[in-house]
This record gives sequence, structure tokens and C-alpha cells, in this order.
Amino acid sequence: MNIIIVGCGKVGRTLAEQLSNEKHNIVIVDIIEKKIQDTTEDIDIMGFLGNASSINTLLDAGIETADLLIAVTGSDELNLLCCLIAKKVSKCHTIARVRNPVYSKELGFLKQSLGISMIINPEHAAAIEIARILRFPSAIKIDTFAKGRVELLKFKIKPEFKLNNMSVMEFGERYKNLILIGAVERGEEVSIPSGNFILKDNDTVSVIASPINSALFFKKIGIHTHQVKSTMIVGGGTLSYYLAKILLSMKIRVLIVESNAARCEQLSELLPDATIIHGDGTDKNLLLEEGLTRVESFVTLTNLDEENILLSLFAKKNSNAKLVSKVNRIAFDDIIEGLDIGSVIYPKYITADYILQYVRAMQNSIGSNVETLYQILDNKAEALEFSIHDDCPFLNIPLADLDIRDNLLVACINRNGVILIPRGQDSIQANDTVIVVTTVKGLNDIQDILKK
Repeated sequence: MNIIIVGCGKVGRTLAEQLSNEKHNIVIVDIIEKKIQDTTEDIDIMGFLGNASSINTLLDAGIETADLLIAVTGSDELNLLCCLIAKKVSKCHTIARVRNPVYSKELGFLKQSLGISMIINPEHAAAIEIARILRFPSAIKIDTFAKGRVELLKFKIKPEFKLNNMSVMEFGERYKNLILIGAVERGEEVSIPSGNFILKDNDTVSVIASPINSALFFKKIGIHTHQVKSTMIVGGGTLSYYLAKILLSMKIRVLIVESNAARCEQLSELLPDATIIHGDGTDKNLLLEEGLTRVESFVTLTNLDEENILLSLFAKKNSNAKLVSKVNRIAFDDIIEGLDIGSVIYPKYITADYILQYVRAMQNSIGSNVETLYQILDNKAEALEFSIHDDCPFLNIPLADLDIRDNLLVACINRNGVILIPRGQDSIQANDTVIVVTTVKGLNDIQDILKK
């Protein structure tokens, strides 16, 4: 597809890289020449210098033949305007990033009245993901499929779980029909495991199950699964506001530490049920005085990655809280993963996942389409949910008889709300949704699970 990306910041660059890897024709537009130059040198794409709210700039970038325009600049209004102009001069689909909470209740109206295909709010999406983790604090990361009926949970194997040296086949027999191992990360190596794969302590494992079955499994291996009752958030930005609002609705006590006095007053008005502390979040004594040793979760959402990581390390040393850190830059993600600071949230990856899901659904072929997509295991694998149509060519054929690609697992079938962990004799049927975990990137259709 021909795709124009307006805005060459963190999200724009991530999208350009991932969509280019999937063989789309990408043109990126920005008003800063150095950003264009750096991006086009690193990624084999076209770049245009100019303001994308100008019709002439969009025409030069090829809007008349574009299939999709994605506006992810730092300005909500500019993003909306770019989408509006694009719709006036072409028939392309449009996606806008809109972050301001002022617009949060008007997104449906904006989408419909401006003809925008999709509006994504990165901070709100990240807040939902953090809230999901705090509901189930034993997991490092939780993604949901089938409208919440299926979860993909990532956790680290510890000696007390008694899973060391157990094969995946033995695991399946012991926890039959409860849960399925979808992927295993061991150091730099990522595996979609076969039955003979041997689990080891300190492996990071992604498992797939219904919320009830995942809770039963974690209870069996001795992991605490109840949602936290209190949280301390350092940083009072937009993401903190969205997160606090969700957590308060979940009856979780919220305390926010923010250094800007005016922002503290604003948060006090917006979040009357939360406790707002005016102070330096990096002040160790302040954190201890405000109850760091007693809170059940500690979330660092400042604008400095280094600060978020160091605060989490301090909290790890001084409390038993569930730790969540926001990281914007990913240059040192391999080092961050080795620090064992709980859950790390990358807002730009979350945004990119939503947009990639939409792009793949746009180019689907006749058999099915991508309902949900997540980049998992540090972007080395994907979990996708396909919706199955009547004309899928291998309906009602046992999975054991299909020539399925290597490094790919058909992990779950949702059949009219009934969740099946599939075995070899199970088959895919019309109107199912099917969840696949794979290290093969760029699957667009259920037919892509087969060897060519």
C-alpha cells in the first residue's frame, strides 16, 4: 500500500520502520529537515520537507494515490486538519493521533464528522495497559483478545513454581485445558516451543488462556493474582491522569507525586478522590514518608526514562510493590529488560500496534482479517487474532492435517464466546476468531499460517 506518515517523532519513525519492513511504500513528511534526513538514511523510504496542513505539500507527497495517511505530529489539531484535507483531495483512509484529554469525550463525534478512519490516543491506550497489569500484578505484561475473553500473559519462571526442567508436553498434561504456552524468551533467544521444549528457571514465558483459567493456573503454581489495592504514581502528566481515573473506578487508592504546583492544583480538581502530593518524585525521603514501603504498586511516569528506571530500582529495594515504568526510548531496551524492574511500558509500541492492526485489516484477503495484533517478546514475535469467514479454504480440516509454518502456533479458538485451547484434531470453522503466535512477521491473512 502507499502510506503517508505525517510527523517524524518517536511514533512516526517506529511506524515507518515497521510498515517499510512489511513492504509498504512509505513517504514521511515533517517540518524539520534533520528528522527527515536521519529517518530516510536509516530506513529505505521517501521523505518530504514541509507542513502537511498545506494541500501542496500533501500533493507533492502523493496524497492523490495514497491508500492511507497517518498523522502523528505533536499537535492534535494539526493531525486532525491533515486528515480532513487528505479526505477532501483523495479517497484514502486516515488515522490521527489525538492526545489532549479535552477531546477524549468527543472522539466519536470527531471521527464521524471529519470522516477519519481511526483516532488513537497513546496515553489512554498506555493507561489501559498499565491498569490491566495492576489488576493482575503477577504478570509482567497482559494483552487481551476476543473482546477480553482471552489473555496473553507474560511472566518469569521462578524456582518456587517448580517448572524447571519440565517439557512443554509435560506442562500441557499437568495443566490440561487450562493454559497454553505460546512463546518462551531465554536471554536473546525467542522460541515458539514444541512439545519437547524444556522450560528453565528465569525463562520469560507467554501463556494464553481465559481470565478464569489463567487465574486458576497461577493459583496452582502459587502466584498471587488479586488486583492491587493502592498505587503510588510519580509524575502527573496526561498518562497519569488517564491511569488514575481508571484505577479510581477500580476502587484502587491513588497517590500522585508531581513537582509542578500548578499541575497539582489542576489534578486535585480533575481527580478529587486521588491524593495529590506536591514534591520532587526523586526525593527518596519524600517517597518513604508518603508510604512507599506500604503501597502495593509503584508506577513511574515522568518524562525522563532514566529517572523512571532508577525510581523503580529504588522501590524494588525498599518495598514489595508491583513495579511499572514508562520508557519512551528503546535504544537500550535489552539492558532495561535485564534489570528486573517489573513491567516496562513503551507507549509508542502500543500506538504502533493499534495502527499496524488497522493497516493489516485494510489489506486483508478474502479468507479472514486481522482483528487484533500485538508485538510481543521485545518486538521479536507477534500475536494476531484473525476473524474467519465462510470462504476460508481450510475450514473443518483438523489442524494436524494442515501444513502449518515453522515457528507458528495456533494458540486459541474463540467459537461463539467459548474458548478452546486447540489440539491436533480440532479444526477452524466459519465465524471463529483464531489466535496465532509466531516469530514470522507480516501475516495479513489466516491463509498465511500455511507453508507456501
